[in-house]
Amino acid sequence: MIEFKGISKSFGDKKVIQNIDGVFMPSDTNLIIGASGTGKSVLLKCLVGLIKPDSGHIMFDGRDLINANTEEKKAIRKEIGMLFQGSALFDSKTVIENVRFPLDMMTTMTKEEKAERVHFCLKRVGLEAAGAKMPSELSGGMQKRVGIARAIVLNPKYLFCDEPNSGLDPQTSIKIDELIKEITDEYKITTVVVSHDMNSVMGIGEKIMFIHEGKKKWEGSNQNILAATEPALVDFVFASKMMQAMKAAQAV
Repeated sequence: MIEFKGISKSFGDKKVIQNIDGVFMPSDTNLIIGASGTGKSVLLKCLVGLIKPDSGHIMFDGRDLINANTEEKKAIRKEIGMLFQGSALFDSKTVIENVRFPLDMMTTMTKEEKAERVHFCLKRVGLEAAGAKMPSELSGGMQKRVGIARAIVLNPKYLFCDEPNSGLDPQTSIKIDELIKEITDEYKITTVVVSHDMNSVMGIGEKIMFIHEGKKKWEGSNQNILAATEPALVDFVFASKMMQAMKAAQAV
């Protein structure tokens, strides 16, 4: 479980996120949604420790990330898997080397143990035959699946995904969403996904936090989001549906 309270962050005079509270539970796909520039990615980076908030507390199963010492922070970070927006694969490394990288950096596993774990993770995302390929030889969807394999290679308790469907076609996006949901359920992970894709919201959004102008404006599930009356959320949902309709029309 991830609990956070009073999270605020400014850059210079600009207040990016203000006094945000939340609880994300294990085995749930927790979505942070909102338009571009609303602060959702900054919130995500605060939660994983890439950015230190100006105020507030972040607890991972009762452990205080912000006030933890170096060893305690390292222990928490070893339990975090991260899927970056652009997959962030190393161009000069093979698929196997990319997935193995966290094991090389964070563990004392033997070469054989690493090979077995990498094979397992690649098989889990359906890419066991692509281990020798370079990232440039893969489609966008395959690169995202490699990113997911790398994110779960340390068997994390917490999985963070920053715009996992960015740049993907609708069919591939659905497959990535389904894979994230399957892994969340299978391994009882606390999963947090930053997205502005309404297909993801309706497909896997068990808990949804809507951020607008740096503030939490609404919280709920995909079962009740369409009935929400928060004006900014209504506008966001309408704009998202219009954008999806335009993309569908262009694809015909």
